[in-house]
Amino acid sequence: MDMHQQVEEIVQTITDIELIEPSNYAVVLLNDDRTPMEFVVHVLENVFRLNHDESVNTMMKIHDQGEGVAGIYTFEIAEQKGLETTVLARTEGFPLKVRLDPQ
Repeated sequence: MDMHQQVEEIVQTITDIELIEPSNYAVVLLNDDRTPMEFVVHVLENVFRLNHDESVNTMMKIHDQGEGVAGIYTFEIAEQKGLETTVLARTEGFPLKVRLDPQ
């Protein structure tokens, strides 16, 4: 087998490999009776980088429906944002809870 055939075979092998995209997870914030709406908006703006209107709309969904998606990310990023949210909430004395849902 000459060099050209070897290269073609390697290229075909690489082409045949199916790339697996990383799984995505929704970061879901859960409503509670003690975390102020303003704090939830603050978290959505500063941790999840939503604009003010998106943050208010998401906060209202959390308030009205009991939960709402703050964002969808790969697992590692979702986990980090969930941890940041939890630490920030506990630091401020709020019981805000976060759940990661596979998509």
